Amino acid sequence: MDDNMNLVNAQLVRVFNDILTIEETELKKSSFSDLSIKEMHTIEAIGMGKNKTTGEVAKELSVTVGTLTVAVNNLVKKGYVDRVRSDTDRRIVRLKLTNRGRLFFRAHQHFHKKMVEAALEDMAIDEKEALVKGLQSLHRFLKKYY
Repeated sequence: MDDNMNLVNAQLVRVFNDILTIEETELKKSSFSDLSIKEMHTIEAIGMGKNKTTGEVAKELSVTVGTLTVAVNNLVKKGYVDRVRSDTDRRIVRLKLTNRGRLFFRAHQHFHKKMVEAALEDMAIDEKEALVKGLQSLHRFLKKYY
């Protein structure tokens, strides 16, 4: 690898590890210390918009519906998620964040917003566009191979 590739690789690894460490540390210190990182990402995937089906959330997280069901069962017990059956088709179950789930979601989104703002604050428009393009390429690679 050339110097730029080595530098990018080192930075990606460092940033990934830093984000995980910060999220784990902040979770433990917060009023949401009962959540695991996996549960945090499940809440993030459920989101606050449209009440998604378990299949939609499982696909977004790249897990099986069975794996998601275990996580959702725990989140329901902890008071972060509700299951809502469709009025028109009782077979369809949608996932909805509770008040506590929405509170966590907003707090976590705030962390991500601050992180992105810090990353972009000193960049020119063309640098931001190059970063977005590079991240999109990385995402395509990860989706294709993993």
